[in-house]
Amino acid sequence: MSSQRSTSSNKITDDKLNALILRLQTLLPQLDQSRHGRVSAAKVLNEICSYIRRLQNEVDGLSGRLSQCLDSMDLTGFDAEIVRDLLQQ
Repeated sequence: MSSQRSTSSNKITDDKLNALILRLQTLLPQLDQSRHGRVSAAKVLNEICSYIRRLQNEVDGLSGRLSQCLDSMDLTGFDAEIVRDLLQQ
């Protein structure tokens, strides 16, 4: 019986799920609710996944460019350590 209680208390209500979907939708200008009205949860989740993939590709590209720049620079060990520390922040 206690397992049923914990399972039911962990469920997300429809209202909470709808609120989360609306919050996600605000991150996507192409799905602006004022222009498109109500958008399905499936479309919002699909667009969010695509957006995250695009961001990851952009991060990967920028990381590669940064690595190339750092490799082409003549940094002493101390300078390289400072750059690494700055990038870790």
